[in-house]
Amino acid sequence: MRPVWWVVAVVLVAAAVVVAITRRHELVTALGLISHVHPTRLILAAAFEAASLVCVAALQRWLLRAGGARLGLGPVSAVVLAANAIAGALPGGAAFAVAWVFRRFRRWGVGQVLAGTVLAVSGLLSALSLLVLLLAGVLAGGTSGPVAGALPLVIGVLVFVAVVAGVTAGLARFPRVRRRAWRVWRRIGLRSRRLFEIEESLTQLGRQIRSTRPGVRPWGWPFLLALLNWGFDLACLIACTWSLGIAVPWPGILVAYGLTQFAGSLRLTPGGLGVVETSLTALLVLYGMRADEAIAVTLLYRVVSFWALQPVGWAMGLVLTLKRNGRRHEPEPSKQPDQPQQPDRERPSHERPSE
Repeated sequence: MRPVWWVVAVVLVAAAVVVAITRRHELVTALGLISHVHPTRLILAAAFEAASLVCVAALQRWLLRAGGARLGLGPVSAVVLAANAIAGALPGGAAFAVAWVFRRFRRWGVGQVLAGTVLAVSGLLSALSLLVLLLAGVLAGGTSGPVAGALPLVIGVLVFVAVVAGVTAGLARFPRVRRRAWRVWRRIGLRSRRLFEIEESLTQLGRQIRSTRPGVRPWGWPFLLALLNWGFDLACLIACTWSLGIAVPWPGILVAYGLTQFAGSLRLTPGGLGVVETSLTALLVLYGMRADEAIAVTLLYRVVSFWALQPVGWAMGLVLTLKRNGRRHEPEPSKQPDQPQQPDRERPSHERPSE
C-alpha cells in the first residue's frame, strides 16, 4: 500500500496547490484578515490548544498509573509534544511517533505489555470520543447543512448501539454467559500466535487495571479526558474565528470540525497538510462562511494548532533524547504490596497456537 499512499498524498497536495492558485484573490483577502487578528483572543486560542495536549498527556498518565507505572504529568506531556511533532512532520510520521513513545516509556521502566497497550487504548478512546463529538454535531445541526440527510441514520445507529450495550451488560451478569464468552475468546487466540499474544497482553493489562481501578465507572474519567482533548481543540478553532471578528457558524461547527479531524486522522500527508486545510475550508463555506473568511480561519487555526507546536515538540524531543544517557527516570514504586512471583508454566503442546 505504500506506493498508493504516496500517489494519494501527491494528488491531494497538488489539488490543494491548484485550489490556492485558483482562489488566490480570496487567499490575499484572507491574509489581510489575519493581519488584523485580535492578539488577546489569539492567546486564548493558544491556551485552548495547550489544554488539549495536556488532556492527551493526562489520559496516557492515567492509563500508565492504572497499570502500575507511576510517571509524572510533566514527562508524559513532553513525550506527547514530541510525538505530535514527529507525527506531523514526517511521511508516515504516526508510526514513527508511536514507536518513539513506546521506546521512551520502556526506558522509563514501563513494561512492554503496558506501554503498548496504553498507546492502543488511548488511541481507541480518542477515536471513540471523536465519533461521539461528530454524532453530537449531526444531531445539533438538525435538518440544515450538507449532512442533514444523515440525521435519521445517526439516530438509528445510536438506538442500535444503546440496545446492544444494554443487552450485553444484562447477559454479562450471568456467570454461565461469561464462561462461554471466555472460552470463545481463548479459542480465537489459539488460531494464531499473534492473536494469542494480543489476548495475553490485553488479559494481563485487564487484571492489572481491575486490581487498581475495579468496575466500569472509573473509565469515565479517561473517556472524559479524551473528549476534552477534542473539545479544547474545537474551542481553539472557535477562538481563532472569534479573534478574526468572524461570526461562528454554530449549527455546523461541530460537523465541520469532526469531519475534518477524521480526514486528517487518515494521515494521507504529513500532519494532514492539504487535507485538513481543504476539508475545513470547504465545510465552513458550506455552512455559510465566505470563502475568504473560511480560508483565514483555517490558516490561523493551523498556525496555532500545528505549525506553532512543531518547534516546541522537536525541542522537547531533543531534550529527552539528550537525557537518554543521563539519569534514568524511574517510575514511583507502586503502593501495592509485592506479590510473590509465580513460576512460569508451560502450556500443554495441544494448546499452543499455530503460526
